[in-house]
Amino acid sequence: MDWFNLETLWFGLIAVLFIGYFVLEGFDFGVGVLTRWLSRDDTDRRVMINTIGPVWDGNEVWVITAGGAMFAAFPLWYAIVFSSFYLPLFLILLGLIVRGVAFEFRGKRSDTRWRWWWDQAIFWGSLLPAVLWGVAFANIVRGIPIGEDFLFEGNLLDLLHPYALFGGLATLLLFTLHGAMYLALKTEDGGYVQQRAHALALRLGFVVATGVIVFLGWTYLNAVSLGDTGVVPGIIPVSAMLAAVAAPLLIREKLHGWAFVATTATVALVTLTLFLNLYPRLLVSSIDPSFDITIQNAKASDLTLTIMSWAALVFVPIVLAYQSWSYWVFRHRVSRASVEAPTETPMQVLERRRAIADQRRSGTDAEGS
Repeated sequence: MDWFNLETLWFGLIAVLFIGYFVLEGFDFGVGVLTRWLSRDDTDRRVMINTIGPVWDGNEVWVITAGGAMFAAFPLWYAIVFSSFYLPLFLILLGLIVRGVAFEFRGKRSDTRWRWWWDQAIFWGSLLPAVLWGVAFANIVRGIPIGEDFLFEGNLLDLLHPYALFGGLATLLLFTLHGAMYLALKTEDGGYVQQRAHALALRLGFVVATGVIVFLGWTYLNAVSLGDTGVVPGIIPVSAMLAAVAAPLLIREKLHGWAFVATTATVALVTLTLFLNLYPRLLVSSIDPSFDITIQNAKASDLTLTIMSWAALVFVPIVLAYQSWSYWVFRHRVSRASVEAPTETPMQVLERRRAIADQRRSGTDAEGS
């Protein structure tokens, strides 16, 4: 197959979008899950939420863009994925919506019960997508029952086989570790949340590394059964395994920055491995290889792909520059002191400022006379 064509280009761009989404939204999911386990009070939870507050909605743009690119570049792929994975994708969307609303509404009232309900929304709205994305991609790689005329002929139970469920567990654990490293970088140095995040990462690191190795090994065995062992360059899954093993070693040395780089590399390389396992397919049929959805039989017209390529060439660098700038602006650590409620009411603050201004004016008048 010719590698230099528009359909291959857009397959690669969609892979990059999902890699970016899982790397960035992965630590969002991890922080959301950890709000239940690492906080001792409401202030700690606010510290954790504030670490992702400025960036979580921007991170979700990646998956929206990926979905739009799937629809425009490979409409048949988009149609089958959203019909066969309707319930899992609906639950992912519901989780993202509930979590987003919770971020906005949690602080509207100081009532304990009110905040408790929104804390549950953040936890479950982070945990469900973290699991279900792993289940979905494991099914895409392993194969689903696609029959003649490219119609999905299965049901929900066909998507809940052991490999898919293990994929969901692996992504949950990996995103949780990724989130813990993000908290270690973004919270007060030596603070309670950072210490708890480090302690949890120490216990979780080698479990995650084992899970990544088992999942990638299982993926390789699936590829062997399909006769696709030569598709994925061996250096990529091996590098993913090495990054997963390096993370706990770096955590033990309290090299949180490098540990975050290791978890980032693990997420990116595992996702890349799955996409390379697919190429040139988009969906694998577990019924008959002749029913596979490929970049050739699912692509849009060449004119559509050409127009999309020029648009991407212009707008993608702008989006990347803007998101990089936003991360730079909000690069500082979050501490308890920065989120604790002021002891004065807004009216008291206003009166105090007026008194200070009056004193300054009185001093100026005295000097002038």
